[in-house]
Amino acid sequence: MARKRTQEHLTPLELEIMTVLWDGGPASVQDVTRQLEREPKLAYTTVQTMLNILVRKGKAKRTLVDRAYRYRAAITRQKAAGHSLRDLIRRMFDGSAEALVMSLVETRQLTPETLRRLQEMLEESDGSRH
Repeated sequence: MARKRTQEHLTPLELEIMTVLWDGGPASVQDVTRQLEREPKLAYTTVQTMLNILVRKGKAKRTLVDRAYRYRAAITRQKAAGHSLRDLIRRMFDGSAEALVMSLVETRQLTPETLRRLQEMLEESDGSRH
């Protein structure tokens, strides 16, 4: 079971690499290395290793094109965010999404305008169920 959670979780570096793939589409190792906004730049072999880990985790796919692999995202940004959010709620808020929202309100991360929009979304959602 712990393995499944590890498979879903993206490390900070994996997330940076996935962002390159989400924003730019299929890319070679060299393309990803160039597009990562890091100083100092990561070594080509480090990026290649991380891309291969993402493939193994099922987060990216690769295709051989002209003797070089091109990598692309295998999951959407939204799906990855959902996995990360579920993990955060489980670990930090004892599995309670309500506790997460209350924490956002208490720490003033949600503005009154955002809360109003959330209320409207909830009302629309309730209306569509009937």
